[in-house]
Amino acid sequence: MRFGTAAMAVAAIFTLGSSEVSAAELSIVSGSVGADIQELRTQLAEFEAETGHQVDIVEMPASTSDQFGQYRLWLAAGTDDIDIYRVDVIWAPQLANQFVDLRDAMADVIGDHFPSVIESQTVEGRLVAFPMYTDAPALFYRKDLLEKYGRNPPATWEELTETAKVIQDKERAAGSGQIYGFVFQGAPYEGLTCNGLEWVASSGGGQIVSPEGEITINNERAAQALERARGWVRDIAPAGVLAYKEEEARGVWQTGNAVFMRNWPYAYALSNGEDSPVKGKFEVTTLPAEPGSRSAPCLGGWNLAVSKYSKHKKEAIELVRFLSSRKAQKERALTYARLPTIPALYDDPDIAERQPIIAEWADVVEKAVPRPSAPTKRQYNEVSKEFWTAVNETLSGAASAETNLQTLEHRLRRLKRDGWR
Repeated sequence: MRFGTAAMAVAAIFTLGSSEVSAAELSIVSGSVGADIQELRTQLAEFEAETGHQVDIVEMPASTSDQFGQYRLWLAAGTDDIDIYRVDVIWAPQLANQFVDLRDAMADVIGDHFPSVIESQTVEGRLVAFPMYTDAPALFYRKDLLEKYGRNPPATWEELTETAKVIQDKERAAGSGQIYGFVFQGAPYEGLTCNGLEWVASSGGGQIVSPEGEITINNERAAQALERARGWVRDIAPAGVLAYKEEEARGVWQTGNAVFMRNWPYAYALSNGEDSPVKGKFEVTTLPAEPGSRSAPCLGGWNLAVSKYSKHKKEAIELVRFLSSRKAQKERALTYARLPTIPALYDDPDIAERQPIIAEWADVVEKAVPRPSAPTKRQYNEVSKEFWTAVNETLSGAASAETNLQTLEHRLRRLKRDGWR
């Protein structure tokens, strides 16, 4: 039995032009943040009208970690209820054997996309997912408040800490009692791996695991970066930040109750919506970095994979082509500020006029750093969980960063005992 609407006949005959084709009932998983369901539904309606196929959306939880866990259950069971999975940029090495190789089917359009994105979805020569949009986070800031207090966008984390504290305290003294200096994603899930890696890498602490597979996280600069972040909690960030994911952080920000926010591009379009209290009052810049280091926004992005258990592989590939096409990516860029994976769209005049921020975000994408999914292979999810647990326990004050990183190193060494696999 399929998910979504009531059971319908899978095969029906539709006339498209002069040829008859058999229509299929497909299913695709949703994203988990912002206006994703609405965004997807709008494009699927166009696909359905063009092809006669019906597409059901299977709604996913807000946590990408929970989403990944659900994928594993479905794929391990060999379910044919899901035809198309939306795959985070880090998941290809872990799920590759469960997906169809798209290289031949997409051969004519592969060259239209960023080579790095195509490479990220290629495992042992198999193209297991195709890009829908790319992603990299930025620092959102209230330009009106920075101008009010004569402040510039912070270049370092120390500057952010000091500026956030000054503006927060002055605004509270003036009657804005609920405002905080900085909100981010502090809950124990994949989003905290991104935040924590950004703090560490931009402070000279390296990565969790090097591209060569060496465990490098237990070092003094990494510990200092996490201790700095711990100092934000209950000072310039609310205590509740320890449970924040993307939408919780955006909720505080978009109601006007934060000076700074770390978030993804989707939040830009929503924050500039007609009913948004911060519309026209904010800008974005690259994430801060400590002297001698560079900004290190975490590379994100979502891709489309066809399940090898699907009974409608041909039709599912049609939908992948549709949702990854230049036309579909342009529509998402225009309406939702999604970052295209097609370089030519960054020079598109329509996008430049309606979403000028996309061209500006190119600098953020250029600085993006990958999470260590490639060197840790199918063990990445366990590596990430150990890291976000150590970061969350540091933020909460359960133990010092030094202690937590020592424990983390021991746990990662156990995972790597026989080599990453």
